[in-house]
Amino acid sequence: MRPANSVFGNLGTTIFTVMSALATGHGAINLGQGFPDDEGPDDVRAAAARAIIDGPNQYPPMPGLPALRQAVAAANQRFYGLPVDWQKEVLVTSGATEALNDCLMGLLNPGDEAIILEPAYDSYRPIIEAMGAKVVSVALEPPLWALPLEKLAAAFSAKTKLILLNTPMNPTGKVFTRMELQSIADLMVKHDAYAVCDEVYEHLVFSGHAHIPLMTLPGMRERCVRIGSAGKTFSLTGWKIGYITGPEHLMTPIMKAHQFVTFTTPPALQSAVAFGLGKDDSYFAGLAGSLEAKRDLMAKGLREAGFDVLPTDGTYFISADFRPLGFNGTDEEFCRDITVKAKVAAIPLSAFYGNPAAAPHHLARFCFCKQDVILTEASARLRAYAARE
Repeated sequence: MRPANSVFGNLGTTIFTVMSALATGHGAINLGQGFPDDEGPDDVRAAAARAIIDGPNQYPPMPGLPALRQAVAAANQRFYGLPVDWQKEVLVTSGATEALNDCLMGLLNPGDEAIILEPAYDSYRPIIEAMGAKVVSVALEPPLWALPLEKLAAAFSAKTKLILLNTPMNPTGKVFTRMELQSIADLMVKHDAYAVCDEVYEHLVFSGHAHIPLMTLPGMRERCVRIGSAGKTFSLTGWKIGYITGPEHLMTPIMKAHQFVTFTTPPALQSAVAFGLGKDDSYFAGLAGSLEAKRDLMAKGLREAGFDVLPTDGTYFISADFRPLGFNGTDEEFCRDITVKAKVAAIPLSAFYGNPAAAPHHLARFCFCKQDVILTEASARLRAYAARE
């Protein structure tokens, strides 16, 4: 038989699926997968319910409902001072992963190079490679996840088409500074490159830090597309509503890719997200404040169990060094061990690297966007595990 696609045919089962199945099999608290355990804002869900009853429920416009595209444009202006033409510069997608696929499909040619910063979200590499492009990875340096500027500069070449930048960053919780962003921008200009900016955690940034879209820096407006996610902003991950903002000359091929991927997205959910993006500032501040408190609760529990906890300035995730517990195996072995023995599941950080040799093997990622009682119980179980070992 002829082989299937060489990229997707050779992929194994993701560590997220493996760890979630192990958690289910052992009755463990699953702090591996990154989704909240509440149902999102009542008023946004009520808006979706009304829209389903009132309609329309047929195909909406391919780029998205005008109301949502207008709301995305307004949010860009409101939060970042970015003027956006909603008709030509905004696209609604069926989730941020589809948005990533559309951007990379629309911008990359076979033989191009795309830079990613590792540890990286696991879909980046296979999508780039499926386009026939080459992944060039640059590893950030723990525990502060510093951006190694000399290595980044060396990664750029005449073949570099784009850099894929995730800030706030999954899995590290890093929020890139203006100085780091300016360094990236300078290299983009020097090498005539674009940036696909995965900014799905844009509103999940904690005190003392601010999310700065790369697009807002001088000279970047025409070189960047930025991706947002209603799933993350409104704790409605199952809705799969994403959106892309960018200059017309980049959005045109991205929209053409989108029309052959999903073409469109459920209109009632789009309508509800448009309503949600118009919520007042207290909602967005409250979301960040609530998650910051959960981060602090999880960090306290991990420290009390004996972990060294790495800083996290945004997202749903916190990483911890388990070596002080005396565990001498790999991160995957550790995550399996705590799932079985402590009944708490986490994700090994090495799963976010394409080259295992470049990965640290002493860190585990925990998701803290859960109810406080769940985080407290998970911490108690990890303390008991550490005491036994």
